[in-house]
Amino acid sequence: MGFLFEAIGDWQLLRFKKDPAHKGRIIKTGLWRFSRHPNYFGEVTLWWGIYLIALSSGASWPVIIGPLTITFLILKVSGIPMLEKKYEGNPEFEEYRRRTSAFFPLPPKP
Repeated sequence: MGFLFEAIGDWQLLRFKKDPAHKGRIIKTGLWRFSRHPNYFGEVTLWWGIYLIALSSGASWPVIIGPLTITFLILKVSGIPMLEKKYEGNPEFEEYRRRTSAFFPLPPKP
């Protein structure tokens, strides 16, 4: 599920960016309507899925380091914070930020 979310989010973003009419715009359709970073959500979900598979195959608890690390990096360090910093002050992005969940896919706010 995580891989599909990440792949579809990346594919939608690529298609959006290829259209010259979208230059300088913010994608707000498809999965991006429900999450500002569906590809990051998919990546984190994928890592947590791998963790659950590892546990079910007999791995010990230290394997949790992988999903915890990627979750922390994406949410607090190199993922969302760095990417969104470059859009601060953009009125279209600020409205999108107000209405759309940063990470978890949720219905947009009115």
